Amino acid sequence: MSVHPITPEPGREFVLTVSCADRRGIVHAVSGVMLEQSMTILDSQQFADTTAGEFHLRMHLVREGIALAVEELDAAMRGVAAAFAMTYAVHDLSRRRRVLVLVSQQGHCLNDLLFRVESGSLPVEVPAIVSNHETFRDLAEWHGIPFHHVPVALDTKPAAEAELRRLVDHYRADTIALARYMQILSSGLCAEFPGRIINIHHSLLPSFKGAKPYTQAHDRGVKVIGATAHYVTADLDEGPIIEQDFRRVDHRMSPAELASVGQELEAMAFARALRWHAEHRVVLRGRRTIVFD
Repeated sequence: MSVHPITPEPGREFVLTVSCADRRGIVHAVSGVMLEQSMTILDSQQFADTTAGEFHLRMHLVREGIALAVEELDAAMRGVAAAFAMTYAVHDLSRRRRVLVLVSQQGHCLNDLLFRVESGSLPVEVPAIVSNHETFRDLAEWHGIPFHHVPVALDTKPAAEAELRRLVDHYRADTIALARYMQILSSGLCAEFPGRIINIHHSLLPSFKGAKPYTQAHDRGVKVIGATAHYVTADLDEGPIIEQDFRRVDHRMSPAELASVGQELEAMAFARALRWHAEHRVVLRGRRTIVFD
């Protein structure tokens, strides 16, 4: 029997994220707004980036008394946001991220993701799975998730991406997860979903880009291998890194053995990146990220 986490009642539990130029009084001003709105601060993390002169804040909040619409809390923040020239966002945690999952013919990340969703350790909804192969149709149907086969060839890629856009709209997906989806997305498609597409790459970027990274790693005699979860941009394998995992290896391991270890690392790094994204812990700043723990 599946175990699902308890979803907060709407208007009760929120996450606030703030980014602005660093100056005195930011936390005091924001906390004052939260006090006026009868919010209890369960957790507050902040980071002053001295190299960029920026300040970043994440607050996990609970509403006391009558429930509050997220739009009202957003409106309450506008005065402080204007005074400090803030970029901010308010998220009602009763509204889960809707993640459209794309996969090709390797299922380790997909299997791990679906297990975590079913067990309640990954707080997202998966409304559909899309693949350029039929390999995982039965798995999707076993989980009760709609499966869409969208073949991709050189001459059909524009049509395939048009169908992907349609599915994103149809399922109201706010995130696209590339669970070893072995197709390069066009620059136009990447530009349409900034900060909304997460990929798992089977190496420690920026090393060993492209195909067969474990063979490349074996040929170079590396002592650690790993995986990188990152946001997708038009620059292949150059998107802002969310999470990385690694393990020590040695000369006795074949490329196949390296790949087996690597698959475990890919699944773990991918799951953590999706969870942090879903919990609004990731601040995207140009080519880098700030990740609150």
